[in-house]
Amino acid sequence: MEIRAAQERDFNEIMRVYRAAKSYMDATGNDTQWEVGYPSEKMVREDIFDQNLYVITEKNEIHAVFYFFNGADEVYQTIYDGAWLNDAPYGVLHRVASDGKLRGVVRAAVEFAWRSVQNLRIDTHEKNRPMQEALARCGFVRCGIICLPNGDPRIAYQLT
Repeated sequence: MEIRAAQERDFNEIMRVYRAAKSYMDATGNDTQWEVGYPSEKMVREDIFDQNLYVITEKNEIHAVFYFFNGADEVYQTIYDGAWLNDAPYGVLHRVASDGKLRGVVRAAVEFAWRSVQNLRIDTHEKNRPMQEALARCGFVRCGIICLPNGDPRIAYQLT
């Protein structure tokens, strides 16, 4: 398993991975976390351009994708029903997705981000049990609830 920065030439494969992940979420009872068309093509292209999108490959084939940014995220400014473990600088992981052909992609993404910053935040939908379980296996602590810009709640986690 290798991780590298996503490139524009990866776009179609990245979108394929996101579609596969959405299908898996729908099939496992999490049909509301990502609406149809999320993430948008525009968002993915911006993430690639900003060099915040990474792909996980095996034998030069893309099987997973994730967003990583070493810095604050405005959606994490306010947390309800709990508190962050600390106020130290942190990195964020978002939109971790897999086509299901590799195991351990969440751990791989976390380990990759951890090499840059030893304080990570992530969130997920209350129905996304597979992600919640993966985050627990990676050592994340459930800290409370954050709200997306559209008001949708998400369970917030931190690893420090």
